[in-house]
Amino acid sequence: MPRLPGVPHRRAVKAFEKAGFWIVRQGKHISMTDGEHVIIIPRANPINAFTMGGIIRDAGMTVGEFKKLL
Repeated sequence: MPRLPGVPHRRAVKAFEKAGFWIVRQGKHISMTDGEHVIIIPRANPINAFTMGGIIRDAGMTVGEFKKLL
């Protein structure tokens, strides 16, 4: 599994938008969906690498696919 450094939340949101996700609601966390998957992104700079890995997995992507979107 490729290594994933901590990612700022705004950069993660933009990457998921490129993958077809859109923002459903915002608060302390950002909820996004693509119609099939729902992901929750914390407002943290940077997002912990382990947390980011779980979010990517919940989105149905691999770390390599996500890195290409950054």
